[in-house]
Amino acid sequence: LESSLLTQPWASVCFGEATFLAKACFGDPGYILLISDLSSVWYERVDAEAVGQRSKELNKRLTVHVSSFVHRLSNLVCALLAGQPDVATSFSCHCTADSLSLHVKSEVSGLPFYWDFHCCLAPLEMVCCHLVRPLIRMSLALRYQVQELTSLLIQKDAEIEDYRESGAALSRDRLRTEPFQEESFHQNFVAESLPQVCGVGEGQAFTSALRQLYTAVTQQEAKQARKRLRSETKGHPSPLPPAQIDVSSSEGTTVSAALETASLYQWQDGDHTSLSSLHSKLYLGGLTLSPLWFQPVSSPVQKSRPPAAKAKPKKAKGLFS
Repeated sequence: LESSLLTQPWASVCFGEATFLAKACFGDPGYILLISDLSSVWYERVDAEAVGQRSKELNKRLTVHVSSFVHRLSNLVCALLAGQPDVATSFSCHCTADSLSLHVKSEVSGLPFYWDFHCCLAPLEMVCCHLVRPLIRMSLALRYQVQELTSLLIQKDAEIEDYRESGAALSRDRLRTEPFQEESFHQNFVAESLPQVCGVGEGQAFTSALRQLYTAVTQQEAKQARKRLRSETKGHPSPLPPAQIDVSSSEGTTVSAALETASLYQWQDGDHTSLSSLHSKLYLGGLTLSPLWFQPVSSPVQKSRPPAAKAKPKKAKGLFS
């Protein structure tokens, strides 16, 4: 559910007069719900067992399987996030400084259907994962898009100027435009367009185009996370399985796999700790092994060094030698 929730875009929802951003993911293991008013972020993670228990408390007249219950909740919440809430369904929200409760009232086959979401404050890691990092990447992506469009406009201006120098003329004078000036465009945007953008209500934060960009950005982030995980797995292979040691008696111990076990643990990255650790474990288990079994085995790559020749003392030379 965590990975699926990451790629779900935020949607604007209204509960009474309050506007929130919300995203949710439902499945057989349960569900995860995230709600934010851009001042706080609340969440609830519930497994299938807790869904079944809560459904019995709130809907005593309904006897349905937990998966069917989760599916019904998914339909109601997803319709709300899509901006097409069910006519027979109502949502009411009550939030405090550290909690948020969302009450759902609907019908199932003519019977009343109730559900309560009990959300607590989301941890900082979850807020960064679902809001901060994706929004920063979205800003960078939009900035890169603006740079590409600016470059395209400059090329178009050069193309139009070439047509003019060749004697081409516009058939309709109202289509004439001035050459694009990047600096003046940015100044006008900050002075005129930016106040209008900032004046839009918080509920309009995620339009359809931004939701698509959010999904694309989070999908790329999940893809890169999987690549990093695979590279880390290749760089740190799983440890070797312990060898099976057969002990025939306490006095005369026959260790059939001792040499094999020692060879498996020899000289991994030049670390002798595994050998001493293995010797200690076998000793504590009642096995007495010769220390010679745990001596380092010279690597075939390493060449034997010839013994250093002893330096002969030199005789002092002088006038009378």
